[in-house]
Amino acid sequence: MSEKTSDWRALATGKDTSGYGPQRIVCLTEEPTEWLYLLGEERRIVGISGYTVRPPRAREEKPRVSAFLSAKIDKIVELQPDCVIGFSDLQADIASQLVKKGIQVTIFNQRSVAEIFSMMYQLAAMVGQEARGLELMQGMQRRLLEIEQAAATLKRRPRVYFEEWYDPHISAIAWVSEVIGIAGGDDCFPELARQAMGKDRIIADGGEIVRRNPDIIFGSWCGRKFRPEHVVARPGWENVNAVKNKQLFEIKSAEILQPGPAALTDGVEQIHRIIMNWNQDHG
Repeated sequence: MSEKTSDWRALATGKDTSGYGPQRIVCLTEEPTEWLYLLGEERRIVGISGYTVRPPRAREEKPRVSAFLSAKIDKIVELQPDCVIGFSDLQADIASQLVKKGIQVTIFNQRSVAEIFSMMYQLAAMVGQEARGLELMQGMQRRLLEIEQAAATLKRRPRVYFEEWYDPHISAIAWVSEVIGIAGGDDCFPELARQAMGKDRIIADGGEIVRRNPDIIFGSWCGRKFRPEHVVARPGWENVNAVKNKQLFEIKSAEILQPGPAALTDGVEQIHRIIMNWNQDHG
């Protein structure tokens, strides 16, 4: 722990408030790591998820101490973090083990675009970067509004099927469905997007996807490479518009399935570009 945070007198006599926040942070998922780097506070990060790819330099600079459902608890303890940041109930077991060892844990559970912004604001405030965080967030929000306004000019919005997993079929989670809407598409399974857990977004009957006849199919198979030929070969899918018109695209998991900056920047930009291109040919 830094001298500033261990001595309230130093804080009382200084104007720098950054010492109030955690100085040694372990990030159990990618999005807090990416956000802290964007805030210029990467010096605070002492451990990251093994799935982290954004920014690329994080993998070279920070030790990897966790997967998504498991973590090297002893290694995390050795790093002496004053805060561990995780995501969702799926990391409850990891959080419980760390709390029992006296480590502060903050678990966010952002599931919508608004909640992603809320998480980023809270984390920025925790590290004394509220103003910088707001500046970055407002830039993202302005761009999202621009994209939404451009999408409003579409003659026809494409029906979009987003596949998070292929066996069984799992459709888009809430923030992904919302991003698709901002970008100009209509999620084929909006009723499932409200379900937080993947098991509750399973489409047991693949024929239902065929019946909803998506114009565009996006695949983001949780870190596994999306195989359009796998989709094309599915029995009965030959008459699906997206298959007939070769509108099958991969959005990498790190750019859309992480509920953080990536989905609201690179992720939405890719989806919007593909939808606008589709509209030129099929609108």
